[in-house]
Amino acid sequence: MVKRITVTDIASRKGGVPIVVLTCYTAPMARILDSHVDILLVGDSLGMVLYGMDSTLPVTLDMMIAHGRAVVSSSLRPLVVVDMPFGSYQSSKEDAFNACARVMAQTGAQAIKLEGGREMAETIHFLIERGIPVVGHVGLMPQRVNALGGYKYQGRSDADAMTILQDALAVAEAGAFAIVIEGVKEEVARHITGQLRIPTIGIGASPACDGQVLVIDDMLGITGHTPSFVKHYAHLSESIEQAVKTYAEEVKNRTFPSAEYCFTGKKG
Repeated sequence: MVKRITVTDIASRKGGVPIVVLTCYTAPMARILDSHVDILLVGDSLGMVLYGMDSTLPVTLDMMIAHGRAVVSSSLRPLVVVDMPFGSYQSSKEDAFNACARVMAQTGAQAIKLEGGREMAETIHFLIERGIPVVGHVGLMPQRVNALGGYKYQGRSDADAMTILQDALAVAEAGAFAIVIEGVKEEVARHITGQLRIPTIGIGASPACDGQVLVIDDMLGITGHTPSFVKHYAHLSESIEQAVKTYAEEVKNRTFPSAEYCFTGKKG
């Protein structure tokens, strides 16, 4: 039997072989990614990628649970981490626990991820004491896009860099087993990685991070506009459009369905 990667497995990868992370929202994609990645992140980015939302803010707990359950049930090897959506964990540590416990129980995921630094440290510690493994997230935090004034690189000034470092240290001290660093100046992310005893997972950060994550639809070239830090490993939107164009033409000229795709009731 395939053994699923655990939280302690990931924690032990600090300074070792880089951790491979991709977002995943559906059962078919989970099956494809299963043998290639270490962590499947059911990201709240699904709001923008799958539902056409302008940001991650409208994503609900029920949405995250539905997609989390699909990813867990269709994967065998990777650790599955589910993003906690905006408003589900900020009001109090007790509310955060109730929401996280529901996600863990109803999806079968092994951990949750939440955004925030020093202000979330007490909540992170509260969750971990009660058996909920946590991945932190500092730097550019999409759930705070309105407060940040857009999706802008963080850590440009010395003061900003120090704030992000202090946030990361607080999250690690609170007990998170890994931390995502997003949209941060490269040298800042590199310095933070060197300061922390837990693995860092970069996205638009630094190659020095202990792992990397991308949004799956971005790296496959399915979405439209993508951030500058995204490398396109495929251009599937072009392939999909060509396939649909060919299908439409065959339907219109009645070459599909041909006899081989029809049931005639004849034996053989």
